[in-house]
Amino acid sequence: MTQLQGIAASSGIAIAKVYRLEAPDLSFDKKDIDQPEQEVKRLHEALDTSKSELEKIKEHTRKSLGDEHAEIFSAHLLVLSDPELIQPIEDKIKSENVNAEAALSETANMFIDMFKGMDNEYMRERAADIQDVTKRVMAHLLGVTFPDPALINEEVVIVADDLTPSDTAQLNKQYVKGFTTDIGGRTSHSAIMARSLEIPAVVGTKNITSQAGKDTMIIVDGINGDVIIDPSEDQIAEYKQKQDDFEKQKQEWAKLKDEATVTSEGDHVELVANIGTPDDVEGVLNNGGEGVGLYRTEFLYMGKSQLPTEEEQFDAYSSVLKQMGDKPVVVRTLDIGGDKELDYLDLPEEMNPFLGYRAIRLCLERDDIFRVQLRALLRASVHGNLKIMFPMIATLEEFRQAKAILDEERANLKEEGHDVSDEIEVGMMVEIPATAVIARQFAK
Repeated sequence: MTQLQGIAASSGIAIAKVYRLEAPDLSFDKKDIDQPEQEVKRLHEALDTSKSELEKIKEHTRKSLGDEHAEIFSAHLLVLSDPELIQPIEDKIKSENVNAEAALSETANMFIDMFKGMDNEYMRERAADIQDVTKRVMAHLLGVTFPDPALINEEVVIVADDLTPSDTAQLNKQYVKGFTTDIGGRTSHSAIMARSLEIPAVVGTKNITSQAGKDTMIIVDGINGDVIIDPSEDQIAEYKQKQDDFEKQKQEWAKLKDEATVTSEGDHVELVANIGTPDDVEGVLNNGGEGVGLYRTEFLYMGKSQLPTEEEQFDAYSSVLKQMGDKPVVVRTLDIGGDKELDYLDLPEEMNPFLGYRAIRLCLERDDIFRVQLRALLRASVHGNLKIMFPMIATLEEFRQAKAILDEERANLKEEGHDVSDEIEVGMMVEIPATAVIARQFAK
């Protein structure tokens, strides 16, 4: 038995044998050619075949997951028709007399590196789109067949280095009981699709592919992020019970989701959700949520190589507010430090990091980071019912300082001509004992 820990990407428990979804060998030799027009023709044949496949995957995704997820493949199809990508490949074939494989690889890698180096997160994500679609084209140039998850016809858990959106969109939940990968995160396209398909998933295990052999029994715990390879009979029995309990709980929740949340005395209790990304909003709305009680914004900062820009944050906050309409959205400002570290911020080590240089103390000290977030929130405020909450406030002075910076940035934005809502409620998270003792003073 081997147990690995990854990122819980889609809730649920899967128990089945391993199906290794392995990428095909796309290695090739760079060759000099004397018929460049023939190579250009080969290129376009591979492009057309890839487009045809993606159109089918897009339509399948539209029927099974809806238009929003299908748009991923609209973006992929645009890449394959983009003259900014295709023309340089043709030019390289003709000017350097190289085969289509070499021209495709070199040109695609140039664009991938360029997009990866951009400041804007949306543009950085386009690197993965280019990589995904050009691999498909390369496979057709080489005459290599991509593994097709849609052909799986027995109960399995997929083990892979990573799953592309096109892989995930073709999963049949009747047979694919779960998946686990070496890399990936909770906000990847594949993780989001897995949640929509309700397929348990654990990603980012780092080395599942080197540990789990074909047909080995495996347990994927998408609730806690655990993966157990070659479990004992007792472990299988334990997790089957957890699986049954989870399914029963889901059925009970489904019955209650549209019921009024009131006490036995008839008092209404607000039922709101905790979220970490804009993609979590769908679950809030589908399950009868009355709002967002805590939007943990630190997820915007984690898993990156640099701080998110004001525009990236504005896009995320606006998306959540627009989706929630007039329902309240309580956004907690950046809460890092303690157990939540950012590799690109050189934070000092402390004896007790949970009570030291973190959350609001860090933001007041590094107000350049704080102000960018507040500007993005204030600009987004016109798109919904925004409420702002400061974390780890310990003193009245910290609360006053945070509110003063918020007011300064509100004034700055209005002077710059931006619209800002005048109805934003501002509060704090009471999580320090000393704060609870003087709560009345904060309320004033």
